[in-house]
Amino acid sequence: MTLHSRDEYHVIGLMSGTSLDGLDMAYCHFRMEGDKWFFRVLAAETASYSPDWKRRLVGAETATAMEYAKTHVEFGRHMGRLVHDFIERRRLRVDFVASHGQTIFHQPEIAFTAQIGDGNALAAETGLPVVCDFRTLDVALGGQGAPLVPVGDKALFHEYDFCLNLGGFSNISYQEGDDRVAFDVSPCNMALNELAAELRLDYDPGGEHARKGRVDATLFDALNALDFYHRAGPKSLGREWYLEHFLPPVQAAKISVEDKLHTVAEHIAHQVTRATAAKSPGKIIVTGGGAFNTFLIERMQAQTPHTVIVPDKLLVNYKEALIFAFLGVLRMRGEINCLPAVTGVRRPSSGGCVTGLLPEMR
Repeated sequence: MTLHSRDEYHVIGLMSGTSLDGLDMAYCHFRMEGDKWFFRVLAAETASYSPDWKRRLVGAETATAMEYAKTHVEFGRHMGRLVHDFIERRRLRVDFVASHGQTIFHQPEIAFTAQIGDGNALAAETGLPVVCDFRTLDVALGGQGAPLVPVGDKALFHEYDFCLNLGGFSNISYQEGDDRVAFDVSPCNMALNELAAELRLDYDPGGEHARKGRVDATLFDALNALDFYHRAGPKSLGREWYLEHFLPPVQAAKISVEDKLHTVAEHIAHQVTRATAAKSPGKIIVTGGGAFNTFLIERMQAQTPHTVIVPDKLLVNYKEALIFAFLGVLRMRGEINCLPAVTGVRRPSSGGCVTGLLPEMR
């Protein structure tokens, strides 16, 4: 039986987010029964990036063409070696790898998005088929290319009214009739971690430094006035927007770092509350690194009528890697993994490039 026709898969999903915490690797089992999918995360870990890799990934945006191309290939090989080691140490049986890569550019308004991490290099290092480059087909068809996770939210987490991810950016998805509605909500860990760095911290543990501060009304109002928040979806955010529009008023504010952290956290909670205001009280599942920011979660729960649920640590940390593994399953089966109601694309598609030798060819 080929990968295209199975009802059961063992897949490693890879996610590298904008906060550059490291490469998330999730070994997942998917099983289809009737018309429903079921999943288990069987093993997962995060491989932290060295200072040199962080520097190269951050610098890729302004690198020369030669440096960019080399980083693309070498990052693919680096991911492949990490995956190979993960498989060997844990003695895993894997059908294929599904890799998001590292977003360097995301400007769908000019039909342009780029995630580095060469799939061919990854396949060469692992000896496995690889699904990668999930976003570019949707953008080429006129969509935002983001968010993609809502396809997995709909199939795997339908018991929740909202699925909220607090990563480098916060994004949300929910069901509206027959359509899945989803969009980026605001910057999140990208902004909080950058402020924490001013305190010589990688992040603000539990939001304890934000808790010491207070809301600065001028900065709070300036952030909420940004044009993005007053546009209808589908819509998505990229680092370029963050650097051009969000970061300048934060940097210009003549207040303490603690006050900036507090104000940005309040801003995130406010925008999440706005994004969920149209539906009657329900359940919000929260994943991503920001779910561990106790202060931020408290501010959300204080503002929204919905019940905010933070699941177990494994799901908090690896839900995005899990869902990209699932998107890879859909791509291997030739099934839709990009939705028009989510990305604004003209028609649904099955995005992702498949490379490497398929099992029946090896």
